[in-house]
Amino acid sequence: MNANANATELKPHPDESVGPLERGFTVLRALAATPGGRLRASELVRDTGLPRSTVDRVGATLGELGYVRVEGGGRDLVLSPGAARLGGAYLRASRVPALLTGLCEDLSAVLDESVSLAVPDGDAVRFVIQIKRRRALSVSFRVGDALPAECCAPGALFAQTWSVADFDRWRARLDGGPKHSAFPALPQHPMAANDPDVARVAERFARRIEASRRDGWSEDDQLIEQGLIAIAVPVHGADGSVVGALSAVSHTSRQNVETFRKTALPQLLQTAQAMTDRLADQLTDRQQDADTQATAATAATATATRPDQIVDPTTAAKERLGPEYLQSLARGINVLTALGEDPGSGLTLAEAATATGLPRATVRRSLLTAARQGYVATEAGHFRLLPRALELGYARLSRLSLGELAQPHLGEVVSAVHESASMAVLDGTDIRYVARAAAGRIMSVDITIGTRFPAFATSMGRVLLADLDSAARKHVLGSTALQPLTRHTVTDQRRLLAILTETARQGFALVDQELEEGLRSIAVPVRGAQGRAVGAINVSLHAARTSATEAQQNVLPVLRRAAQLIEEDLALLS
Repeated sequence: MNANANATELKPHPDESVGPLERGFTVLRALAATPGGRLRASELVRDTGLPRSTVDRVGATLGELGYVRVEGGGRDLVLSPGAARLGGAYLRASRVPALLTGLCEDLSAVLDESVSLAVPDGDAVRFVIQIKRRRALSVSFRVGDALPAECCAPGALFAQTWSVADFDRWRARLDGGPKHSAFPALPQHPMAANDPDVARVAERFARRIEASRRDGWSEDDQLIEQGLIAIAVPVHGADGSVVGALSAVSHTSRQNVETFRKTALPQLLQTAQAMTDRLADQLTDRQQDADTQATAATAATATATRPDQIVDPTTAAKERLGPEYLQSLARGINVLTALGEDPGSGLTLAEAATATGLPRATVRRSLLTAARQGYVATEAGHFRLLPRALELGYARLSRLSLGELAQPHLGEVVSAVHESASMAVLDGTDIRYVARAAAGRIMSVDITIGTRFPAFATSMGRVLLADLDSAARKHVLGSTALQPLTRHTVTDQRRLLAILTETARQGFALVDQELEEGLRSIAVPVRGAQGRAVGAINVSLHAARTSATEAQQNVLPVLRRAAQLIEEDLALLS
């Protein structure tokens, strides 16, 4: 977890850098720092200083990898969920979410407040776990977001171990002015960051560092935003170093920082100790696993797979796309994502070469390039990803709502079937629309995002109700006024329960003119990481244009494919 363990063993010369990979990082950072993750190619040229031809080639390569979508006739680049793979590789290799999310959830439930876990990232603090409480006033930060160390509670804890060079780099950022362009998660006018007096900011931060060293905890009394308060405590690694910070966040509308400290600090310290113990246990398990793997590797040396026995996936793309495809960029990104299979101590060059099917020299240059950019560290000949990898799209993409994630896929459905497509979630006894792509027809269904309909009479509602257990289905139907909306509406509860059972069995629902005369709709579920339906997508059809049989034959396969793609995107960000 320790992001301050920089790539000090690597002293790569600029001549060893992979230029296209560096330029790929530049484009991804620019898109990730932009609200909406969308820029015109001309805007990327302006923001990055890259030539238009380079932007076009980087965009084409990232598009082939699924990291961006090229829209507007090639004029726009849009960050795609595939870009979350790099950040996901870091999170997977660190194992922190898998190990500690449950403890954060338990603490959030006990305190009834939002809880986060952050790790150090240079002079920044980067969140790797966020558990939010549902409130009108709630924290908007997401996994991958970064904050300046001086503007938040964890920063003072991490700065205790900064070197003189670390403080010099931090001070240089402050001297550059309160622009904070590298921190898109910040509010528009963060309170601490808005202070133009650099000396006063530095002095205030120094006092907070000393207080955190003395007390063993740190607080944020409205440093980021008026009303927002937080308490943070350290999480230690096996060697006693501070590897993370556990925070609880509240609002002055509920309590002040003094009362919050009294109620939250004991629970925070207890949970942080449990996290420290769990990380120590994990280290022991990793060492045992590494010994086992080393023994197995020695025994299998004679039959080990050579890198040249693995197919390099970039070769076919290069042959197909020609000079527009930057193979070295694609290879470099594949090397970094391979680090997600880190067994705990990182991958060696040989292991990374084996995992990617690339020559060791190619892998080495990619890793050296990523190290110079702050995305990779090396220790004892092993390479591992650093938290900064989360800035290459993950932080921006983790802020997407379910509807925003589904929107481009709904557009593809409309292009395929030439009918309107939507996504909805279950909201009590109703469905609520969260995304919609309308077909360009004279006669079409006029529905906007936020529209609600009774779940029992809609295809998406039936798909979502069918995912509930039998008791929950009965409760929802028993709480619903089962009034006929057309002469076709099924209102008998026993018959509806039978329909829901059949919907669960067949995996889709077709509702024929029960919501509105002449309207036929077919829907399928969209499932999250746990296999439960988190939403549903449908296509609305005019009964005179498409029969029920035609809907199942022609529309259902397209819907199922779109649901699968949305689920894959969700998996990248879960």
